[in-house]
Amino acid sequence: MTEQRRAFPQGIHGFPVAPFDAEGRLDLEALAANVAFLVENRLKSIFVACGSGEFHALSREEYRAMLETAVSVASGRVPVYAGVGGNLSNALELAAIAQQAGVDGCLILPPYLVQAEQPGLVRYFRTIAESTELSAIIYQRDNAIFTLETVRTLAEVPQIIGFKDGYGNMELNIEFTQELGGRFEWFNGMPFAEVTMPLYYAIGYRSYSSALSNYLPHISRLFYHALTTGNQELLNELYREVILPIHRIRRQRKGYAVALIKAGMEIVGLPVNRSVRAPLTPVEEEHHRALARIIEHAMTQYPPDGIRV
Repeated sequence: MTEQRRAFPQGIHGFPVAPFDAEGRLDLEALAANVAFLVENRLKSIFVACGSGEFHALSREEYRAMLETAVSVASGRVPVYAGVGGNLSNALELAAIAQQAGVDGCLILPPYLVQAEQPGLVRYFRTIAESTELSAIIYQRDNAIFTLETVRTLAEVPQIIGFKDGYGNMELNIEFTQELGGRFEWFNGMPFAEVTMPLYYAIGYRSYSSALSNYLPHISRLFYHALTTGNQELLNELYREVILPIHRIRRQRKGYAVALIKAGMEIVGLPVNRSVRAPLTPVEEEHHRALARIIEHAMTQYPPDGIRV
């Protein structure tokens, strides 16, 4: 496998949803529109069938169809990554499907339910990463929290090119980035990652997953430009006017990490139904109206046509 195949672009990365119609069936046309929107708005890569894509709720057929749709729409313009995980057997099956579908890599999600010691986590992530020729990103969160020695061991696996953090322990992250530096692409995967990205950027993280980009990608780009150019005044303004108000709604209910994205997409006119699969619940009307007001304000205050970054 070539080094170019292993390359991973720095910046803002798109995580499309799994759109369902009124009867709860996967809507591939809406997914295609979601992926096209992200690519056209210059997201650096597409991560399909991950957390935002309701990985937990998909059948094998739906999973394969989502990956094939994303690969087709992206058409080589940006890399496409697929979520794999759950129990080990399930993760290996999904990794094989992902390779068949022609994606560029996979995001290895934590193992299903069980709490494991560090050697067990090494075995889980190594086994999945080595099962295909795909590039892999390991994901630290929930029941997969690594020690420095575990990350050093996983760094020996050539397929593993990135480390995504959804845990938020900055002391641990500093240890990782100081010890392993350029070995990985460091990827902020915290909930509503714009909120914490300045802290991550300061210690060497140059990539993040953006739920916001599904409906306000120009705000994500403006935010990242302000961060990378040191424009603290604009950063503070974006926090006050857009980012923190949306974040406060997001924290109102469990599951809004997914449901609020679909609500935002619907508000801006993208062809997605607000439906989510159990155990998630859709956004409540009060919160939907509040989100609509923030989005309207963001579009007025920062018109997309006026953003040149």
